[in-house]
Amino acid sequence: MTRFKKDELIKHLPSLFEINLKDDRDGENIFKKLSKIFDFDYASIYYLNPDTVQLKYSSVNKKMIDTVYKLSEKDIDFLYSKNSAILNEKSSLIKSLNSIGCKSFLTGKLAVKGTVFGFIVLASCDRNAYCAEDLEILEACCSVLSYVIKDLELSNVFGIQLKALKDGLIEKNNAYKTIKEQNEKILEADRVKNDFLANVSHELRTPLNAILGFSEILSSERCGKLNPKQSEYLSDIRVSGIHLLSMINEILDISKIEAKAVKLVCSDFNIKLALTEVANILHPLAAKKNVRIIIDCEDDFEVHADYRKIQQILYNLVNNAIKFSPDNDEVEISARKHSTDFVLNVHDNGIGIDKKYHGKIFAKFVQLDSAYTKKESSTGLGLTISKELTELHGGRISIKSEVNNGSTFIVRIPVKTDVC
Repeated sequence: MTRFKKDELIKHLPSLFEINLKDDRDGENIFKKLSKIFDFDYASIYYLNPDTVQLKYSSVNKKMIDTVYKLSEKDIDFLYSKNSAILNEKSSLIKSLNSIGCKSFLTGKLAVKGTVFGFIVLASCDRNAYCAEDLEILEACCSVLSYVIKDLELSNVFGIQLKALKDGLIEKNNAYKTIKEQNEKILEADRVKNDFLANVSHELRTPLNAILGFSEILSSERCGKLNPKQSEYLSDIRVSGIHLLSMINEILDISKIEAKAVKLVCSDFNIKLALTEVANILHPLAAKKNVRIIIDCEDDFEVHADYRKIQQILYNLVNNAIKFSPDNDEVEISARKHSTDFVLNVHDNGIGIDKKYHGKIFAKFVQLDSAYTKKESSTGLGLTISKELTELHGGRISIKSEVNNGSTFIVRIPVKTDVC
């Protein structure tokens, strides 16, 4: 329990800012301050890793400092949440931390700018020693201690750097000169790379457009009747050509985006027109797998945006949906208008994406590693371009997906965007 009522705590909170952690290996100064506010038999502070925790400071187990504990996925999820809690000795978290011996445990999360990086455990040998008010007070203390601890870490980093400079490991002027030269080389290499990709991609488009154009003419049988085998081969040429053209376009687009050369040209247009045109363009790819493209747009409405960019966003998402859908299935494109924005959904029943990858798939050149995806060639740029073009409109893109349960990509864009 706390030594003070909640309304008295404000008198003692400022003292937490005065903690000096320099050369304090076990957090003695932190626990002294906390002992003036709480009754506890021992206290610990842990840092979070992806699937483990590390004991950083302890009021009792000094020899156990830096010990790493493996936790269950459920306990890790709880620790990365912002919720503090009152626990007992039966808790799986307490058992995993080998903290048996006490009866009551109070846990508070350490977070900076909303990101949890650790937690505090206060333990009492008395049962039911803590209440909801104690939890509120510990959360207030944690909000202060989070910054105190992070400031110490930064100070330690600066101290190491300063020592390195003093020891002659880094010469200040040479370091600055080297970094500047390296940055200039990196920028120049990046510019040369982008110019090369743009030029090569542009040169490749001309012959490829001719291949697609002539295959279209031959498929129409205006130059003569085709036998079934010839029709099949021409279909393969068209499908492969469309796929290759989309990859070339992606390389061009990402080069323009990185060069900040993409500008929006907005107009009022019917959203269903964009959906229908994308479905028509990708029909040969869908037909190859016997995948139906379903358009769901109940309300025919207009939006103010860049028609080509919206079409490109849809093209990338629908192309992916077809690519990772099973044969003889369907892909659904839908559009809905709300008061301030319109929403585009692209849904497939394909392989799905594990939640742990949801935050990574919009990064450049990311391709998920699975036996199925390896069969599909890609630049890994389509989702990156869709995200950039969506955000250029002042919108956002997200995903709902589970493994083996399909994926839905959701694009939200203001109906009347202020950026064009």
